[in-house]
Amino acid sequence: MKRLISILVSLGILALIYWKIDARRLWGVFAGCDAVWMSVSLGMVVPLTLLTSWRLEWLMPAGRRLGLGEANKLILAASTLNMVLPSKMGDIAKAYFMQRRGHLSGTLSLALVVFEKSCDMLSLLLWCVFGLALYPEKDWLFWSMTAAVGGGLIVGLLLLGSKGFAGLFFRIARVVAPGKMGAKVVRMHESWDEMHSYFWGDMWRLMAVSGMSVLIWFLHLLQIWFFILALRAWTPFLANLALSPLAILAGLLPLTFAGVGTRDAALIWFYRPYFAAPVAAALGLLCTARYLLPALGGLPFFGEFLGAIKAEKPGQSGSGTCA
Repeated sequence: MKRLISILVSLGILALIYWKIDARRLWGVFAGCDAVWMSVSLGMVVPLTLLTSWRLEWLMPAGRRLGLGEANKLILAASTLNMVLPSKMGDIAKAYFMQRRGHLSGTLSLALVVFEKSCDMLSLLLWCVFGLALYPEKDWLFWSMTAAVGGGLIVGLLLLGSKGFAGLFFRIARVVAPGKMGAKVVRMHESWDEMHSYFWGDMWRLMAVSGMSVLIWFLHLLQIWFFILALRAWTPFLANLALSPLAILAGLLPLTFAGVGTRDAALIWFYRPYFAAPVAAALGLLCTARYLLPALGGLPFFGEFLGAIKAEKPGQSGSGTCA
């Protein structure tokens, strides 16, 4: 039911946007696009997916290699599931799938995925803080967002860097978590502790994965800038480093289907000093394609992935699993 509501909210926001800008103008933006830049920008999905798969291989313990092909299949299948399941649960399912295939134990597989997604979020926040710090015309709203994003980056770094701070955070979260959420917080705390022990015990792995994550997100934001060039528009690259992460963060709010609608509205709002609303709406569709193309690529593996998840029996979702 919640998923249906989120789809309806997304459709409602898009309908309002396209009504306000006149959908015929949107078609005109795409008709006049630069075919070369469009091909380059959309084609970046392939190397970005391969780099993410390579990073997943790096995350594995010594002697337990996934292989690039298996890692790529997991990444693509998780992308497909993320379009279907709420709150990026496809990534949690990826951890469960690694456990079921015998690659890792349940808590370590979840810890690995938690670290992977934490690196993604912190890398996105890092580039956003960098861009916002250099953004030339900050009003009170941008100063507020800079403070909020900077605060989120600091908290995230403390969670990853300090076991004591992480323990305090999860104890508070357990107290305030409603109902059955408390048990999930406990399992997450256990996985977080294992993640600390695993990654801080190998500084080379920690630095390599962190550096790779920062590079991957730089390329994601570069892809969005290439989208702008493909639409024959212009935004300074440093401004794009500030604005595109804000739109991505807006898309992560649990209000809409896969961020569709909120992300589009945020792009129109944030990029309004640089180009018109129809161009920003076209940019929103291209940003959605960033998620849709890997999801389509994961369809051949969807049945296998989903079948493994459905095979779990009730009562197997204790602390030793990833459910």
